[in-house]
Amino acid sequence: MVIMKNILLKIRTAVLVFLTHSIALPLLKYFRRPVISDCTIDTLQALPAGTLGNDLNCFLQKRKLPLLPHYIRHDLKHVLLQYDTTDVGEACLQHFMLGNGRVSFPVLATVLYSRLTMPEYWGKMRTAYRQGKRSASFHNWRWNELLAVPTDELRKRIFSQSKS
Repeated sequence: MVIMKNILLKIRTAVLVFLTHSIALPLLKYFRRPVISDCTIDTLQALPAGTLGNDLNCFLQKRKLPLLPHYIRHDLKHVLLQYDTTDVGEACLQHFMLGNGRVSFPVLATVLYSRLTMPEYWGKMRTAYRQGKRSASFHNWRWNELLAVPTDELRKRIFSQSKS
């Protein structure tokens, strides 16, 4: 029984990674034409400790992840909201975003997929959604201009203000 559960969890993770990296990211690049950040790891490392950019560098280094120019805003949200890059972390991030008013294909697809396949995390996802509802919106932030801002200051902007 334990072996079967582990196999199913690995399949669930593989499907989520496939949907995210092989389907959603290429579609976003095609349809949304995101601005490619000119930020580099060297730029992030040069920023003072505690800034959003430096914290992003630490986040990526700790997880041995590359800096993806099309994905930098997404990774910055992981840093700000403190959700890991695990299945449950990704599910909670997207539930937060939905609660915060972000309705897009990747958000809806991840929320639906995680609701269907991760019943053991429904409570965490509900909490993330509610936290997103209570938090100030940050969808229109100019992310490249915020890299040198202290991460704690940005978190306060999100979590200490009610949504306008």
